[in-house]
Amino acid sequence: MAVSKLASAATSDKSCKILLGMRLLAFSATLSAAIVMGLNKQTKTFVVGKVGNTPINATFSAKFDHTPAFVFFVVANAMVSFHNLLMIALQIFGGKMELAGSRLLSVAILDMLNVTLISAAANAAAFMAEVGKNGNKHARWEKICDRFATYCDHGAGALMAAFAGVILMLIISAASICRLVQSNKYCSTTASPSVVP
Repeated sequence: MAVSKLASAATSDKSCKILLGMRLLAFSATLSAAIVMGLNKQTKTFVVGKVGNTPINATFSAKFDHTPAFVFFVVANAMVSFHNLLMIALQIFGGKMELAGSRLLSVAILDMLNVTLISAAANAAAFMAEVGKNGNKHARWEKICDRFATYCDHGAGALMAAFAGVILMLIISAASICRLVQSNKYCSTTASPSVVP
């Protein structure tokens, strides 16, 4: 009896609405992270030398696509956004489709894969952001955030949105696994015939 209550609670309207809201938040976070990082670019002109009294200027650009980790970040956040958009559409327009078996299993697996993907991308981008902010004197990598402050600020905003997406996707993945486990317990208790002497 308790198992059937848990299974019905996992697929109740209230829990479905909460999960839908969390997917909408995760979609917003990952999409905004992808857009902000994808549009992140700053161009500045610096004086690199002088000939007599005439300064020699050079123009430099900082773009997200100069770093493979940031390209991976944009692609991964876009993929997770698409996954959440697809799940939202299935939940809204899917009607009362079967919420057990292979559908719950595939959703749980896809949610776990997306958590792994966005976590890897956010951590890779955070590593490169750290190098951009502080440099690495041992590898002789210069910091750039003292010269491209707007670029670094936009990157930091994208990273915050991505890590919010990671947390939301972790919660969504845990909820998907709980729904799968509760559905399996419920199915196994209802499918097994009761032996009455």
